[in-house]
Amino acid sequence: MSESELEQEHLLLLTGKLARKSVEKIMKTLDDGGFSYEVHNIGISVAALMTTDMIQRRLDNPRGADRVVVPGLCAGDIEKLSKEMGVPVVRGPKDLKDLPMYLGKGAEPPDLSQYDARIFAEIVDAPDVSIENVLEQAASYKADGADVIDIGCLPGRDFPQMEEIIKTLVAEGYTVSLDSVDPDQLVRGGQAGAHYLLSLKESTLWVADEVASIPILIPESPEDHESLYRVIDSMVDKDKPFIADSILDPIHFGFTRSVTRYQALRDKYPDIEIMMGTGNLSELTEADTVGMNTMMLGMMSELRITNLLTTEVSEHARKSVAELDLGRRIMFRAREDNSLPKGYHAGLTGLHERKPFPYDLEEVKETASQIKDANYRIQVTEEGVHIYNRDGLNTDTDPFALFEHLKTLEDDAPHAYYIGVELARAQIAWQLGKRYVQDEELDWGVAYRSTADGKADPHMLHKAEGATIKARKESRKKAQEEKKASKKGKET
Repeated sequence: MSESELEQEHLLLLTGKLARKSVEKIMKTLDDGGFSYEVHNIGISVAALMTTDMIQRRLDNPRGADRVVVPGLCAGDIEKLSKEMGVPVVRGPKDLKDLPMYLGKGAEPPDLSQYDARIFAEIVDAPDVSIENVLEQAASYKADGADVIDIGCLPGRDFPQMEEIIKTLVAEGYTVSLDSVDPDQLVRGGQAGAHYLLSLKESTLWVADEVASIPILIPESPEDHESLYRVIDSMVDKDKPFIADSILDPIHFGFTRSVTRYQALRDKYPDIEIMMGTGNLSELTEADTVGMNTMMLGMMSELRITNLLTTEVSEHARKSVAELDLGRRIMFRAREDNSLPKGYHAGLTGLHERKPFPYDLEEVKETASQIKDANYRIQVTEEGVHIYNRDGLNTDTDPFALFEHLKTLEDDAPHAYYIGVELARAQIAWQLGKRYVQDEELDWGVAYRSTADGKADPHMLHKAEGATIKARKESRKKAQEEKKASKKGKET
């Protein structure tokens, strides 16, 4: 055996009876990836139903492997299984068609822990918001990735509780900014402990001498670049920290010209901190915010703009902070890699996925031909939604057209309900071009996360019995009891 062969990693890919041929076929298409492998069926039909406890019972050693790869949907304690096996055990992709990419990248996701853009998230109309609600919104913003909680004042409105709000937020550990056009309010905010003040211009720059807060500098009017340059020069001369913002205007009200102002600002001052407020685009354009926010983050990344201000006033902009948080991480990583912002994370593709249909119709037909039981399987390809069991394969783009073929559901309301939910998900996936995996929710990226996210690893738990399974068990139990009662009645 050669030295290179001795150094090769040997993988053990665990699967089930129905998927084994597909896994072997996929693995044979891979070029030499620096590893050898064995595909092993642990004695179950459906690989997705595999659990770590089941593996422990059916596999007493790693069969000479250096690493064991289990299905992505395998439930249970992977770390415990690794200790039992004496080699690393890892979850593969949820869909076996993603195995080539998974193995090609060594199963290591890109590092998105770093970023260089600071997110200011504004609580608008703060004079009308209670301290309790301010704290609640601040916690939500922080959870989504905000670095600074911006307190938005109302023009011409008194704000008697302003100091209390700022002090409470600071005491809770938040970094705080105050956003007002009233210089007296800005002074009060700075004295109360606000870390940043939005915004000072040439006529109100005196506020910067009254408080220690870092000011965001803006022009006297959006087109008056020279006034912004003068206040920047003044702060530079005084050797005081500041952030400059040349103001992003809404579409059809100077948007394109305002973008060029940021380019001019960076060209004139290569080393200063700059802010861009993205709300005038995301809030005032009726379109999905994730694309707009991503595009603006790309501009910011190129211009090294490291501060951004956003809001979530409009209902359609409710996830702007989360979108910006993921986007800034992707842009930073891609820039550091001197790469396109592509292939790092799918969280910004909420509606359409890059590879929504990993299987073609012929592959579905081949799988369907192997099924010998009554349980329905559902898959999606470009041709539509496919549902099959031992009685055959049916395909359509309308779930209602499929129901007449599903005879085993006629007297099984709970199972019919379950299949109805799954077919609805499958139809949405086909219509939008999204990945569909039976028994899994559709992935909407950062647009929606289950309330369970961020808690216990769902793979560590066995799925609880759903309402349909419980109902079916109760129905069978009731039928058995009635049968026994009937039989007993006849005997007497």
